[in-house]
Amino acid sequence: MGAYARASGVCARGCLDSAGPWTMSRALRPPLPPLCFFLLLLAAPGARAGGYETCPTVQPNMLNVHLLPHTHDDVGWLKTVDQYFYGINNDIQHAGVQYILDSVISALLADPTRRFIYVEIAFFSRWWHQQTNATQEVVRDLVRQGRLEFANGGWVMNDEAATHYGAIVDQMTLGLRFLEDTFGNDGRPRVAWHIDPFGHSREQASLFAQMGFDGFFFGRLDYQDKWVRMQKLEMEQVWRASTSLKPPTADLFTGVLPNGYNPPRNLCWDVLCVDQPVVEDPRSPEYNAKELVDYFLNVATAQGRYYRTNHIVMTMGSDFQYENANMWFKNLDKLIRLVNAQQAKGSSVHVLYSTPACYLWELNKANLTWSVKRDDFFPYADGPHQFWTGYFSSRPALKRYERLSYNFLQVCNQLEALVGLAANVGPYGSGDSAPLNEAMAVLQHHDAVSGTSRQHVANDYARQLAAGWGPCEVLLSNALARLRGFKDHFTFCRQLNISICPLSQTAARFQVIVYNPLGRKVNWMVRLPVSEGVFVVKDPNGRTVPSDVVIFPSSDSQAHPPELLFSASLPALGFSTYSVAQVPRWKPQARAPQPIPRRSWSPALTIENEHIRATFDPDTGLLMEIMNMNQQLLLPVRQTFFWYNASIGDNESDQASGAYIFRPNQQKPLPVSRWAQIHLVKTPLVQEVHQNFSAWCSQVVRLYPGQRHLELEWSVGPIPVGDTWGKEVISRFDTPLETKGRFYTDSNGREILERRRDYRPTWKLNQTEPVAGNYYPVNTRIYITDGNMQLTVLTDRSQGGSSLRDGSLELMVHRRLLKDDGRGVSEPLMENGSGAWVRGRHLVLLDTAQAAAAGHRLLAEQEVLAPQVVLAPGGGAAYNLGAPPRTQDLFSTFTITRLQETTLVANQLREAASRLKWTTNTGPTPHQTPYQLDPANITLEPMEIRTFLASVQWKEVDG
Repeated sequence: MGAYARASGVCARGCLDSAGPWTMSRALRPPLPPLCFFLLLLAAPGARAGGYETCPTVQPNMLNVHLLPHTHDDVGWLKTVDQYFYGINNDIQHAGVQYILDSVISALLADPTRRFIYVEIAFFSRWWHQQTNATQEVVRDLVRQGRLEFANGGWVMNDEAATHYGAIVDQMTLGLRFLEDTFGNDGRPRVAWHIDPFGHSREQASLFAQMGFDGFFFGRLDYQDKWVRMQKLEMEQVWRASTSLKPPTADLFTGVLPNGYNPPRNLCWDVLCVDQPVVEDPRSPEYNAKELVDYFLNVATAQGRYYRTNHIVMTMGSDFQYENANMWFKNLDKLIRLVNAQQAKGSSVHVLYSTPACYLWELNKANLTWSVKRDDFFPYADGPHQFWTGYFSSRPALKRYERLSYNFLQVCNQLEALVGLAANVGPYGSGDSAPLNEAMAVLQHHDAVSGTSRQHVANDYARQLAAGWGPCEVLLSNALARLRGFKDHFTFCRQLNISICPLSQTAARFQVIVYNPLGRKVNWMVRLPVSEGVFVVKDPNGRTVPSDVVIFPSSDSQAHPPELLFSASLPALGFSTYSVAQVPRWKPQARAPQPIPRRSWSPALTIENEHIRATFDPDTGLLMEIMNMNQQLLLPVRQTFFWYNASIGDNESDQASGAYIFRPNQQKPLPVSRWAQIHLVKTPLVQEVHQNFSAWCSQVVRLYPGQRHLELEWSVGPIPVGDTWGKEVISRFDTPLETKGRFYTDSNGREILERRRDYRPTWKLNQTEPVAGNYYPVNTRIYITDGNMQLTVLTDRSQGGSSLRDGSLELMVHRRLLKDDGRGVSEPLMENGSGAWVRGRHLVLLDTAQAAAAGHRLLAEQEVLAPQVVLAPGGGAAYNLGAPPRTQDLFSTFTITRLQETTLVANQLREAASRLKWTTNTGPTPHQTPYQLDPANITLEPMEIRTFLASVQWKEVDG
């Protein structure tokens, strides 16, 4: 997405965590051996100049201006991925990536001093496979010479607010492995490059450091923060991106680019720009060379005042530029020659073609001492009333689909690795994780999972995910047939979130196979829509297990069918099979919810298990109190739904709420309802309070036996806008906790950061939007505490959240807006169809402040890597008789013959990896112990990620 557009509104895999845990050609994928395991890892930095030998010569006693020719190619935004690549629908936006790459390669060949950087491997890999062998060799030479440099190297330039760390690692691995397989070490990026994401997370920097990057450059920075940094000469510093990992493991040199990612004003020479070309013929009436040179020298000198070395950068390019690369390079050639010619007249400015890595190398050689940053760069604002905090919650249905797809992909990856070739080729056809892996990688793009694309593009993102599920379902079917010893008609119920599963709703008997992707045993409550009746459920040993059928409070049995409940016991990294049979000719004994009348004299309503009691106000039907009975903690908690009236502009600013921007027209939200109609369900397996707030907002508050958290399943939408008011809906929890303006949010599902209301750790904030300016991304959890008690709320997708007054906590669950926010999309966030109605879950934990982390970390991990339910009618034929069924010891399918440790994304061996060293003002970093790998004894420190490349020998099985 374009910085011009956003500023002016004119245009335009698997990870185990020690803390708890466009389709690419198959020819690019390695054969099944070697197998990659991804665990939590520490990359050892060291000094070296590897990869920097091809950098251009600089002038030590001059101001060196590094020109960085580049294009920023969104993997979907105003057009779909394919439309951008092929240059289709140019009436929407003129952009064709295939032509950009064609043109750049030709322009680089015309002059050996020219350089270019490219970033989005989703596009580059597609273009690469369409080239002749001769063209590929030419490109390899350009890469080898350092004239075509890859920066970042991920499949996409991922968002940093709405992304889970596991999905970030996956998409970066996909892109960087392509570069490693295609170009070897010559193609490995040295610099991370996030020029367009709308705020930057600390965990992203930590991951980049662990991936082996020497530095990181980004474009978007809060306008107040940028002004302070310019005055303090802190546009470049070292980001200490972890409080758990020992420095310099997560330390990353970080620089703020001076112009976002655009050229300086008047110096854009693309077909999409209107700036005047360089005319150096003094006989021409259009002659402007002297004026442009003087202007450039003034711009360079002014920019140099805010940076500490005699090196500065200028980003010469922007969104989808260089389709006519000759136009850019011809003018840059002239500029370089004319500016450098001024040195003979006393100028001390030297301008050169360069790359981000070469610029970084010069900064490193300056051997300065750098300040240290420890927090993050959220929230981002580009003006007093322009806080980019709306996208934390935009398109919640797509955000949930992405998270669910991540869960399914990890299951697919695990079974592909554990079963081997039999999972890829089997009785159900060809199974493959690659299509879903690539679709998920595309979804991490900063205009995809963020919810900031146009509607037809969001639909295409969902289409890509859906297409990726199919080959993974085939893979799972092949794997389960091999592991169970039976071939059956496996069914994957993709619509369980809306209680649709044809097999369970029509069959008198069926089997339920539940796979657990976690490395620990899990008890999981299975819920399946069924027809009315009584069912018997038996475990893998044939023993009957308790079950219930619950009927929902609705006259529409089609929309709310009865649901069968039973608890499944699941081994670590294994599966269990349960059989379900309907009992014939029995009268239905399903448990129907009982309506609770609103009477002021009614006693308080409670649901409870052995760990938790939740109490509801009989007058309002709202949650009133939660008690942790193990710790004897009692906390008044009032939870209900509110909505902010979205601004469409006012006297202070014409800024409206939109896909990116959150701007309510008043600080106080309006209640959806002051009371809820409630129904009660109590069975041995579940206790539920069904709350109906309005025709478009309802919730089920639920407790299962043994559960240490309260589950709130909310349903919101379609949000009514007939009153011409856009609405941004929140779930708010109000307590008497004295929180002193502090609350806590996770960073991409990993470490926790403290937030303070109306405060920024590195500058004195002038708060101009008291609501939007206090919103932060919540990827998996948010909590408040008074130091003794802690209330934690976990989410099932990324959302925006805050604490706008002491003891209060809120999460934005849905938003529907009537006006565009002027950041380039030119379309209001007005979802219709399946995205208009959203269902989700919040998991609420009450515990002591000391014990809370152990609970919420494990629960967040279980929410992200939930068990996968597969159904089968049963009675399948025996398959592969020589293979005994396996339910637990899945690693017995192969023997590891060699184990090598790599950096996080498996593109460098750890023993050979090193990073540039930087001196900080906090003193020397601890000495790094020499690297040694003991394959028999691998230890993971807290919050550590370790990655291994394993060569395996698959065990032959008869039959």
